[in-house]
Amino acid sequence: MGVDDTKATNKPAKASAGFSAEEKAAMRQRAKEQKAEASRAEDEAACTAAISAMSAPDRAMAERLHAIITTSAPALAPKTWYGMPAYANQDGKIVCFFQPAEKFKTRYSTFGFNDSARLDDGGMWPVAYALKELTGADEAKIAALVKQAAS
Repeated sequence: MGVDDTKATNKPAKASAGFSAEEKAAMRQRAKEQKAEASRAEDEAACTAAISAMSAPDRAMAERLHAIITTSAPALAPKTWYGMPAYANQDGKIVCFFQPAEKFKTRYSTFGFNDSARLDDGGMWPVAYALKELTGADEAKIAALVKQAAS
């Protein structure tokens, strides 16, 4: 006698003692969060490495700006943008950035904002600032601008 190929080999499914759909969704969400946290850590490391690689005058200014931005708008995520320090919102869009003078051989560094920054003021407003040094008043103004831009 041979094997009867006509017999059904499907057995009724047993009740699974595995994870519920809600538990699986929660695990997927947590894995996504962990991946985002790891990516944010890598991005922040790249930003601080870009700052560390700058020459003395630009580096000192970038370090100070980094401290101001991360304190004033902790929701902004440090990263690099075209190799320069930048800070992105929760959607990953660059809100503000620092362009060192040395990078483009200009006489001043630039601190700028992209269109995702919420700085609108009528029909015209500044989106970039030339920086030769940072005074206490400049730091206070930048902190206020960054808070507004990230809001």
